[in-house]
Amino acid sequence: MVQLVVGKKGKGKTKHLLDKVNTEVQSASGNIVYLDKNTKHMYELNNKIRLIDVSSYLVTNADEFVGFISGIISQDHDLEQMYFDSFLKIACVEEGHIEPVLLKLEKISEAFKITFVISISMDEGELPASVRDKVIISL
Repeated sequence: MVQLVVGKKGKGKTKHLLDKVNTEVQSASGNIVYLDKNTKHMYELNNKIRLIDVSSYLVTNADEFVGFISGIISQDHDLEQMYFDSFLKIACVEEGHIEPVLLKLEKISEAFKITFVISISMDEGELPASVRDKVIISL
């Protein structure tokens, strides 16, 4: 399942994402990974959540990002949830090319039974119509 937290920059998406992941870790039976563009929020995350600074791994386009995600999944058979903060930046996605990346993530989610919760700096109305049903929080 792919879930989206959307809103313009500075609306508080990261706070919602951090609250959600810290709440979910209490009841999760598997592992949780949080991907971000830096380690700024390291101390705001429960210590059971693995934080990955994507900028350290030289990801330069959306295909590399999907491969990066697949690599993480292949190494952790207990992975249950992944959280992506600053999705457009960490996935190197242009606003007009978001749909194919989200569709790939949806396929990965279904194949490996992993929930992706994704923060996107766009208003809900700017998203492609085909992915608007995945929005759980619109700020």
